[in-house]
Amino acid sequence: MDAKALFDQTTFECSKLITQRYSTSFTLGIKTLDKKYHMPIYAIYGFVRYADEIVDTFHNQDKKSLLEIFKKDTYKAISDGISLNPVLHAFQLIVNQYQIDLDLIEAFLHSMEMDLDFKTYNDSRYHEYIYGSAEVVGLMCLKVFCEGDCEHFKNLKESACKLGAAFQKVNFLRDIKSDYEERGRVYFPGVDFMAFDKPAKEVIEEDIQKDFDEALVGINNLPPGAKMGVKVAYLYYQKLFDKIKSLPPETIRQQRVRIPNARKMSLLLGTYFFMKLGMA
Repeated sequence: MDAKALFDQTTFECSKLITQRYSTSFTLGIKTLDKKYHMPIYAIYGFVRYADEIVDTFHNQDKKSLLEIFKKDTYKAISDGISLNPVLHAFQLIVNQYQIDLDLIEAFLHSMEMDLDFKTYNDSRYHEYIYGSAEVVGLMCLKVFCEGDCEHFKNLKESACKLGAAFQKVNFLRDIKSDYEERGRVYFPGVDFMAFDKPAKEVIEEDIQKDFDEALVGINNLPPGAKMGVKVAYLYYQKLFDKIKSLPPETIRQQRVRIPNARKMSLLLGTYFFMKLGMA
């Protein structure tokens, strides 16, 4: 391995470590992808994770300035084909290799900017935020999975957006307590956190299940090397969603719902064997 290849590989390993530290479920899903997809998806996750940390974590810092620097450095890395920031270097390698559209990146970063300014969302802003924060991330991954096959990408694009939206909305329900108490945010339009009741919860859940159902069509048509990993993520989030649906609104307002790591592993193994048998 020459010096440049070593540098590239090291930056990918940094993104892999970030993924492992921040998301056990995402890490498990990646492990079931074909090996050729591992580092590209780690690179995408590392990028979106660090941008999200800027707006969600660094409360004693100038978040707007930090995000602007991150945004500027992102585009410079893509344009130059190099960055000394390992997360951005790994990400630009994937953006340039798979020709990930810059408008997807712009939409994502715009949603991160929205987190700095918006505390409550109307319908328009809600859909705008979900598109940029979640749907485009699914589209970035889909670019990798389709490996330049534009027609396949086009056919799966809508389902990828639905899956990203479902994941994000489940996250909103799961994190409704911390989003409100720590960040002063309520993402669901027209929802008052202090008066969050069963009818409001059921409307949200119906919308999420619709997204899940529409996403499944696309998952079943993914390239073989990508299908299992995405299916694992789908089943994990569906299981998390089912657990949330079984709980009263008062519980959701008081605690964050989790799926134990042992259950995540059983989902992984179960999906693996079912797909090997052609049953999933």
